[in-house]
Amino acid sequence: MAKKASLALSAAIVLLSGWGVLAALDWPLKAKLFPLVIGIPLFCLASAEALWTLFGSASVEQARDVALTEGAPQSRTLVATAWIGGFFAAILLLGFPIAVPLFVFLYLVIQGRERWMFAAVFSAVVWGLFYGLFDLLLHLPFPAGYAVSLILPAM
Repeated sequence: MAKKASLALSAAIVLLSGWGVLAALDWPLKAKLFPLVIGIPLFCLASAEALWTLFGSASVEQARDVALTEGAPQSRTLVATAWIGGFFAAILLLGFPIAVPLFVFLYLVIQGRERWMFAAVFSAVVWGLFYGLFDLLLHLPFPAGYAVSLILPAM
């Protein structure tokens, strides 16, 4: 049953991502860049998953399954869900340009148990790449978050 569901999901993702890539090919460069950057890897990964499901061995499939009744996998899932929820909340409250490096820094320090200096340097590099790609190169400024717009009204 799980094998059929995995195959159906990966086939649906292959079809949708393939359609998205083909539809975006006729668009102007700036408009098609995002769908192509996301759609092509998504198509390849979903195709690989479909092939793996069809031709992979059963012993590997059984080793991959994780029961939710065990304590450790369920707690890891809850921790990951909390991090993702926190990231979404930070985006809403602070906006992308602040939330991305803040999330990277906090994740490295708290979850990754990295040193503060490494986390700060890595977060600064991530912010530089984020700002350089989206603001300077693509000219896609992100709106300020709700909390930031309350503190710094329309500057």
